[in-house]
Amino acid sequence: MQDPLAEAPVPPHPPFILTRTIVLVGLMGAGKSSVGKRLAQRLHVPFIDADTEIETAAGCSIDQIFERHGEAAFRDGERRVIGRLLTENTPHVLATGGGAFMDPETRARIKASALSIWLKADLDVLVRRVKKRNNRPLLKKGDPRDVLARLIDIRYPVYAEADLTVESIDGPHDRVVDDVLAAVARAQGIEHG
Repeated sequence: MQDPLAEAPVPPHPPFILTRTIVLVGLMGAGKSSVGKRLAQRLHVPFIDADTEIETAAGCSIDQIFERHGEAAFRDGERRVIGRLLTENTPHVLATGGGAFMDPETRARIKASALSIWLKADLDVLVRRVKKRNNRPLLKKGDPRDVLARLIDIRYPVYAEADLTVESIDGPHDRVVDDVLAAVARAQGIEHG
């Protein structure tokens, strides 16, 4: 089986030097992890998935954290882990969980020390993508389309506070990566081919 990250060749040099961590925010299914891995490859920096780091710190899955301790305990751990990731590492690409940016303290930390990018996807795209995995605790509380529609209403106004917004469209993730790179270059006043 071919490596899914092998869609496009990784250039020998990054298009620009990353001086601040890029934090990807957005709803589940927006592509934060898959786009983030490719983006980190292209920029020659580490990729960190906040959910994976939370699971490592807790010694169990996010699903188990929700079941055993509830969402509030998960959000508290998420806040601490993201705070640590923002201060302990050199510039990297950080994919956050869908609810992380909703926390005012986490959002303030991200704004103070990183460049936040909202990967914005429409409802139909999100529904198609989340059907591929069944490990999303919030989707176990009803019809996934209805849950996602409610989350869009609540979260999109907050996600709009991110520094940049890039549309996460259907199609190869490398197109979204190209759009992210172009948006970051424009924001930093860098020529990007």
